[in-house]
Amino acid sequence: MPLPEDPAYRDWMWFPHGSGKEFTFTKCFETLAPLRDQMTVLSGFSHPHGRVVHGHNNADQFLTAAATGGGDSEYRNSISLDQEYLKHVGGETRIGSLVMSTDGGSGTARGAHTLSFDRNGRAIPAEHRPKRIFDMLFVKSDGNAAKQLAFSKSALDQLMADATALRRTLSKQDQQRLDEYLESVRETEIKVEKAKRWINTPLPTVNVDHLNLNVTPNDPRLYLQAMFELIYLAFKTDSTRVATYQIGRENGVGQSDYLAKAVGFNLSHALSHDTKKTDGWKNFGIYCRFLNEEFGRFAQKLRDTPEPAGEGTMLDNTLLLYGSASSAFHLSRNYPLVLAGGSNMGLKHGQYINHAGSNPQGGHWSGGQEPWQKEIAREDLPLSNLFVTMLQRLGVETNQFADSTGTIDELL
Repeated sequence: MPLPEDPAYRDWMWFPHGSGKEFTFTKCFETLAPLRDQMTVLSGFSHPHGRVVHGHNNADQFLTAAATGGGDSEYRNSISLDQEYLKHVGGETRIGSLVMSTDGGSGTARGAHTLSFDRNGRAIPAEHRPKRIFDMLFVKSDGNAAKQLAFSKSALDQLMADATALRRTLSKQDQQRLDEYLESVRETEIKVEKAKRWINTPLPTVNVDHLNLNVTPNDPRLYLQAMFELIYLAFKTDSTRVATYQIGRENGVGQSDYLAKAVGFNLSHALSHDTKKTDGWKNFGIYCRFLNEEFGRFAQKLRDTPEPAGEGTMLDNTLLLYGSASSAFHLSRNYPLVLAGGSNMGLKHGQYINHAGSNPQGGHWSGGQEPWQKEIAREDLPLSNLFVTMLQRLGVETNQFADSTGTIDELL
């Protein structure tokens, strides 16, 4: 985010200008203007545990709010928002949750390739190949699937029996490690039992003639469109009700760093380092506008599709959280956030909830202290307050998630 004294502030600030219902979009948001009445932009929110963490180390906590740290301290994470909601709806669909990213896999501690973490804080590997995602959703397993599931169940039973005997011979510390491993085995057991229940249920038929399922991030625009389309199809067919997609890693590098090729640049991450150069903010803003455009395309498709099993549109019955755990050069404060959809859940949109005021905390870095190392000039609100608000609107009876202190009344 350029600071108010920067000439780029008017056109290329990510956040709108103004607040409440009285706000104007910058050029970054022009492509989202058609969704103005069905979305809310939020500023002045972040996770308290992340505010003094270097921006390369904060991706793991975006949906968890955990104190994952930024140094050599022991790494521990907690459950992510999507998996918390999964506890309540996971049994109602064939696929519990769809976990996706551009880079795939789980990455490393503080350098996650996924937004999703299980109840023990373990990273859930993300899928990045559109064809694999499509096959998982819509292609029937081979005829040996039932036999394979039965074999898996037998193998897991034997493993649990062996582990119980082994546990009695271990030290207390090793017992704890074994228990953590066995928790993963139990989760696998649950998945196997669920797969057995769904194995004879006919799969939905969808038309994907318009999609290249073999597309890669080397064709960024089509790749993002394919990934968003797969989420749309998964929701439309009620194959799952929970999805995460990490478009790009917070710490750069990897396949996602090449997404800026869609708008004529090379490395996405480098754009944030080059904002001090001539047209630096404009170039970074053009990339942000591209990401906003593809998110908007997805949201508008949900808006234009009648709800298959209820009233209104799919967007009216879906919550979309879009954002980042960094707002400026390595800065983990004042996250850029959009919440869209959920009109049938009682959410009020068409507003800019501006808790950052006129102090965006940002600017480029030109040596010396980086923005994240500077004293906090204004305390953000806990982002977990938004998470609690979302969970409640989704029908979950809870008043707490991580370090939340309440809900966001402006949305209700």
